[in-house]
Amino acid sequence: MEKKLVPCLVVSILILCSVTLVRSDASDNRYKVGDDVPLYVNKVGPFHNPSETYRYFDLPFCSSGPTKDKKEALGELLNGDRLVTAPYKLDFLNDKDSEIACKKKLTKEQVAQFREAVSKDYYFQMYYDDLPIWGFIGKVEKEGKNDPSEYKYYLLKHLHFTIFYNKDRVIEITALSDPKNVVDLTEDKEVNVEFMYSVKWKETEIPYEKRMEKYSQSSSLPHHLEIHWFSIINSCVTVLLLTGFLATILMRVLKNDFVKYAHDEESAEDQEETGWKYIHGDVFRYPKYKSVLAAAVGSGTQLFTLTFFIFLLALVGVFYPYNRGALFTALVVIYALTAGIAGYTAASFFCQLEGTNWVRNLLLTGGLFCGPLLLTFSFLNTVAITYSATAALPFGTIVVIFLIWALVTTPLLVLGGIAGKNSKAEFQAPCRTTKYPREIPLLPWYRKTLPQMAMAGFLPFSAIYIELYYIFASVWGHRIYTIYSILFIVFIILLIVTAFITVALTYFQLAAEDHEWWWRSFLCGGSTGLFIYGYCLYYYFARSDMSGFMQTSFFFGYMACVCYGFFLMLGSIGFRASLFFVRHIYHSIKCE
Repeated sequence: MEKKLVPCLVVSILILCSVTLVRSDASDNRYKVGDDVPLYVNKVGPFHNPSETYRYFDLPFCSSGPTKDKKEALGELLNGDRLVTAPYKLDFLNDKDSEIACKKKLTKEQVAQFREAVSKDYYFQMYYDDLPIWGFIGKVEKEGKNDPSEYKYYLLKHLHFTIFYNKDRVIEITALSDPKNVVDLTEDKEVNVEFMYSVKWKETEIPYEKRMEKYSQSSSLPHHLEIHWFSIINSCVTVLLLTGFLATILMRVLKNDFVKYAHDEESAEDQEETGWKYIHGDVFRYPKYKSVLAAAVGSGTQLFTLTFFIFLLALVGVFYPYNRGALFTALVVIYALTAGIAGYTAASFFCQLEGTNWVRNLLLTGGLFCGPLLLTFSFLNTVAITYSATAALPFGTIVVIFLIWALVTTPLLVLGGIAGKNSKAEFQAPCRTTKYPREIPLLPWYRKTLPQMAMAGFLPFSAIYIELYYIFASVWGHRIYTIYSILFIVFIILLIVTAFITVALTYFQLAAEDHEWWWRSFLCGGSTGLFIYGYCLYYYFARSDMSGFMQTSFFFGYMACVCYGFFLMLGSIGFRASLFFVRHIYHSIKCE
């Protein structure tokens, strides 16, 4: 079964790459003079609340004719995109000057709706030949007015489109609103509005293949790169100091331990043992709740594999700016295809620990991460439905995700579990376990689990916290993040620091004759996830302008799932590093 599973996983990954690597702008559109180039309006929403977006025509904009929804892919729907035909006609190479798109008489209620939107800095997003366009729908005049009741609210009604082309292809588009061509929304009264637009075509030498580069330049500016490289250098110095310190201390201490234990064996065999050798009969005693530990290690291994493939796709250029929904599609597909890894790892490890009910362990593995994620999604989707936001997934999309889980994730999880159960792998403990456990001596407070987790999580977090701001500003803001190579280096550093600090704390725990290291090493490794969630609190209140129940719920809800995923992934890394270390040091001594 195991031999059959490996080709299955390889084929699955190849299918993933062939599907995900297809770019949304790969249609390679070519146009002739007068051709209708598709322009779609996407969504509107408060600028500072990136999750709180609504359909464009949820605001009382007018339309030049019947609107038609664009068919969206899975990732685009998960991203909250809802594209619909725009009231503006931007035919290829046809200039227009002050063309009327449509007319509408706004009622008092519609004026109030627009005014509220303008007061919340609503922006719009459009796509022209898959190129993004943004702009604000209005402006607030505050000059010389201290009382908010004296503010003037205006709706911008004239858009100037400047479109650059290279031969028969669209290369770039910008949209600027005329600040003088406005409609006063200050008072609740009916008003007639003529939405107008102008179009200017300009030739450019930029090739079609490089038309998306402009959107990635903002994150590659010199001062941004300096900060990123400072982050890398800071992290590297942390890693070098930590690894050097730990290597020196551990090698010296372990060498002394080995010499001491070897001398004790030669001089006085009946001499009482001390330190970590003293507990050699207990250190490989299977932990409590071993089914949960095996499930956590399996889920963490799957999430690590997921992260690795996401980085692989990012480094080959799949997640270029505004490839709508590519990241969400990749996350769903790769998570589904890597379920077999979780099943195999959990079942194999659980059987090594002499577990019997491997089916229950497999169910636990499948629900350990998906369960909390499902509960969080159900709550947040209900909130989005209440707000009528585009973040609310349509019923059909929910059915598709359920089918992916039922027809792909679950079968692969079961296949992996069967392969793991039949692998017949042994635990390979270098020391025999005694029948009765030794009593753990009374330890000082700083050797308890929570203080050890705090120490273990601080160093890895300090190596990544500078880069966290840019990631948060991209995911929960409007910045663009494209320097994936630096992010990958930071991720590798995070793994190294997590492994080393967990190994060090495991050694100190064993030296204190505390043999219950299994869960401690997992919790210490995963504690960085708790620090990241603490950073979420700081970012929300000190570095962002997000507000409102929906945005707050989405931010803390989904970040809780992300941090929980980091907890499982880094916990499994820390546990595996500690297991390798413990096996190595007990292999090096003679244990009776």
